[in-house]
Amino acid sequence: MTLRGRLTAAFLVVVLGPVLLGALFVAYTVAAVDHSRSTERLAVAASTVRTSVDALCQQLRATADAAALTADPAVAAAQLVGRGLAAAVLITDVTGQVTYVSPGAPSTPWRDCSGATTGATGPVRALAAHVDLRDRAGTLLGTVTAAQLVDPAFVARLAAVTGVAVTLLDSEASAARVTHTTESREVRDAVLAAASSVHGERVTETTDGRYVRRIGPSDGQPLPLVLSVPSERPPGLHATLVGVVVLAGLLAVLTAWRLARMTTRPLMELAGAVDRVAHGDLTARVPVRSRDELGRLAAAFNRMTRETGSYVAALTSNRDQLRGHLAVLGDTLASTHDLQRILRVILHSAIGATGARAGAVLLVETGGVLVAQCTEGLDGRWPEGDADGPQTLRVPVGVGVVGAVAATGEPQRGRVEPTEAPAGEPRCRTYVAVPFAAPGGGTAATLIGSSGPTDEAGAAAALGVLALYDRLGADEFDDDDLVTLRTFAGHAAVAVDNVRVHEEAQRLSLTDPLTGLWNYRYLRESIRREVERASRFGRMLSILALDLDRFKDVNDTYGHAAGDTVLAEFARRVRGEIREVDLAFRQGGEEFVLLLPETDARGAAIVAERLGVVVRETPIAVEAYAGPVVVTVSVGIAVYPDNGSTGREVLEAADDALYAAKAAGRDTYRVAEVRQDVPTREIPVLAGAVSPPDGLPRAGQPVQAIREPGGPARSEPAVGVPESSPAGPAHARPESADDPADTATGGARAGPDAARPGSGGGASSGPHPPRQSRGR
Repeated sequence: MTLRGRLTAAFLVVVLGPVLLGALFVAYTVAAVDHSRSTERLAVAASTVRTSVDALCQQLRATADAAALTADPAVAAAQLVGRGLAAAVLITDVTGQVTYVSPGAPSTPWRDCSGATTGATGPVRALAAHVDLRDRAGTLLGTVTAAQLVDPAFVARLAAVTGVAVTLLDSEASAARVTHTTESREVRDAVLAAASSVHGERVTETTDGRYVRRIGPSDGQPLPLVLSVPSERPPGLHATLVGVVVLAGLLAVLTAWRLARMTTRPLMELAGAVDRVAHGDLTARVPVRSRDELGRLAAAFNRMTRETGSYVAALTSNRDQLRGHLAVLGDTLASTHDLQRILRVILHSAIGATGARAGAVLLVETGGVLVAQCTEGLDGRWPEGDADGPQTLRVPVGVGVVGAVAATGEPQRGRVEPTEAPAGEPRCRTYVAVPFAAPGGGTAATLIGSSGPTDEAGAAAALGVLALYDRLGADEFDDDDLVTLRTFAGHAAVAVDNVRVHEEAQRLSLTDPLTGLWNYRYLRESIRREVERASRFGRMLSILALDLDRFKDVNDTYGHAAGDTVLAEFARRVRGEIREVDLAFRQGGEEFVLLLPETDARGAAIVAERLGVVVRETPIAVEAYAGPVVVTVSVGIAVYPDNGSTGREVLEAADDALYAAKAAGRDTYRVAEVRQDVPTREIPVLAGAVSPPDGLPRAGQPVQAIREPGGPARSEPAVGVPESSPAGPAHARPESADDPADTATGGARAGPDAARPGSGGGASSGPHPPRQSRGR
């Protein structure tokens, strides 16, 4: 078969196919619309019938109530019947005997509004409603029943109200016998046959094109009725459609041959362009010579090649963009241990790769709560009563979408209806959430704590969740987005694991494993930092050098295990006697160092005195030994800048003071002597003993504090410093441990905020420097 013949046949198919499909579509659409409209009319009619019958039942109940509430129900019943509120009223006593019945009452059976039949069985003659007849004491005297006649006029009124044909059946069980109907004789048999074949209130169609529906009996509508409406389809529709198809076929045969000739040249051009595109030339175009199908085909081909080229360019750009995101992510992971920065880069890259509008990265913290570490685009996504949203997105594990993802370890994506938005989470239309766990699964339980979500084996289910909301240009996130998000979630897991392992390693490198205090390495860094801070703000810094007295005897007598116990307990007591901003270090062996920022010699002496008391008065219990171990501590105190201009000099001065305390008999403290060659700068202060406005001690000439073993504390002015010097009150110590001022303040250190912390206080325990605090 030649190309022209094939094109002719193709054109016939192209022309006749749509015509046939259109004809079928029109026929089906007309039938469907007719069925839909008829069904809707029957539904409205059924609702109208129920409303009318229910209104009649309400009227009958009101009539029966009115008769029952009067002193003489028979008289009231006659009046109500005379006013046309009911066709008849029947009054019976408690035994069922009729005591009154309206003259001309319809014959039984009466169909009660509740569905029960009064009297003998048979066609429904009346619709009735009854109420109990009681005296004033509430004693049941009988029943009052009001009835309305069900006749052809009643059925005609229902048909007029509903606008459809209405048929009243003899019985709801069968549609073979009719009591009253408005159907014509020509269609009555077909309507009844169709009604007999349907169950319930479904709509069926008769052979002559009528739609039939049965209703009742039911609550509020006790009558067995059949409703019907004629079809609205135009006559001769199918013949018209067949004629249209035949005419279109004739015209198609006449024009197909000419159209086939006209299409040869464009098809050749199209074939050549297709061949060029197949070899990768997306710039190939086909000239559009006409506006017929071939012209549209050429235009569509040209549009397709242009869009394909733009898609290829977009894919190339997206690939390059994704490579850039991965490069930035890799550089960030390799160059920093800042978890917040890493998670922000991961979230930004995930949003850019998937086209989401908003997102969040949440990590599981102690207590089984997901806490957002970084978010983007969540503004305006909170309920109207909380437009600004919470300060931090917090979702309990197992609650909501992200909580369920963290609990189960399974990713989720989908759509959220406005009425089903999880509480505490941002509003969105679509979402995708992917959990991430520590690499290997073994580190997660350690990192997130024992209170995090766990699986059956006890290992942590997830470190956190990466969640994105409302994808741009699409209804929902797809499987490709889920795969992409899994990749970024894996990077997030590695980042969290690496950062926390790095933080733990850094902490271990700066702390003493036995006591948990900072080690000598961090001591050098902290002294330098605190001295620079004190110098910058004109504050004072006290350094205490501590040494357990005769600790070698403890090791020789009880063993090194007991010595370790003593050191650990001593460190715990030290942490309990200092503030959170203070730093405690183990310098080596039984030697310890305390840094007390913004503390003068007076405050340092108070701390030293308390440490001596808390160590001396409570012996340390050691396992495997009968009695507790009694130890004491000697303390040397030095203050910056009074005892040195650098941290090293102040620490050496504290060591010298410690040796002086040892030489003085141990179990005491000494304050280092003020260096006369220390360069000082005069700082204006208020006259007299008035404290500075911020309540913090200022650098100046000290008063050397001396404490005799077992005796009260006293203060002596340093050589060359007048007792009336403005610096004196800032360095003076209480004359006695029983000073009323000390007793009233609980032994507080100098300064407005220097109250000793309770048992919950202690040294800072982490690799980061502690925050600033007010002085003692």
